[in-house]
Amino acid sequence: MSTPGRHTPCSRSSRHHVPAQRLTRFVQQAGRLLCWSLTAGMTTAALDLLITPEATWWHMMWPLPWYLTCLSAPLWATLRAHEKAAHQQAPEEDNDIPCEWEQAA
Repeated sequence: MSTPGRHTPCSRSSRHHVPAQRLTRFVQQAGRLLCWSLTAGMTTAALDLLITPEATWWHMMWPLPWYLTCLSAPLWATLRAHEKAAHQQAPEEDNDIPCEWEQAA
């Protein structure tokens, strides 16, 4: 018989859960990647419009930040949705401690 409070190998769920702090860090990094790729895309588009570089590699390189934006936007949205779902599923930790509004006068 198993000890109370211990999980048996078959009682664990088959899904791997990422800790909330780690998921938040992934969301932040994906958000930063999205912001920086948008910044780089707008900068390279402005340079292409204003300066019109004649380097042969420029015409292949200036759209790369936009491709990165197209990849990072769905990544960030997916990670953010998982983060919100994880926060909604997390049990309320402060239910036992009354807050200052719930205390009797």
